[in-house]
Amino acid sequence: LGGVATPTEAASIGAVGAIVLAARKMPIGPLLAPVAQKTAQITAMIFLILIGATLFSLVFRALGGDVMVERILTNLPGGPAGAVLTVMLAIFLLGFVMDAFEIIFVVVPIVAPALLKMPGIDPVWLGILMAVNLQTSYMHPPLGPTLFFLRGVAPKAIKTSDIYWGVVPFIVIQLFALIILWFVPALATALPHALYGR
Repeated sequence: LGGVATPTEAASIGAVGAIVLAARKMPIGPLLAPVAQKTAQITAMIFLILIGATLFSLVFRALGGDVMVERILTNLPGGPAGAVLTVMLAIFLLGFVMDAFEIIFVVVPIVAPALLKMPGIDPVWLGILMAVNLQTSYMHPPLGPTLFFLRGVAPKAIKTSDIYWGVVPFIVIQLFALIILWFVPALATALPHALYGR
């Protein structure tokens, strides 16, 4: 909250400290090498997605796709509220077939500029709405990473379908949080505006 480092930076410093402490007690070379290799593979995959999404966005804009999306969203019934609701529904449904990173890199750059041009839409509120919505994509069957994590640690007696049904209450909680943020935008905007101003 307005400190000298973001949570991610502070966590990375903590991770380095943990590695140093572990290295004093045991040899970590054999353990660290495969972890570093796997991390490099995942990072490379994310960068490939980012490069592909950037190229897609450039071509999409060059062909006038951003103007078309802006016209579609502007002409939706309900004005800005209807446009945001449509985008939120689209992101939620895309979560069933796309990973959150792919949605962030491909979909958000297409729809966010058009939404932010509309009157009365706070960029902080819109960003947090999208982030909470994207959290549900981690739980959506069939591609939600959380479901794969659970499948990996759950006993074999538990069926995959049981895991899918078990995650439904958590998706409902996420949707309930979205509804609260929709009707009480100050929950999303008050702290950032207090710390950094409007």
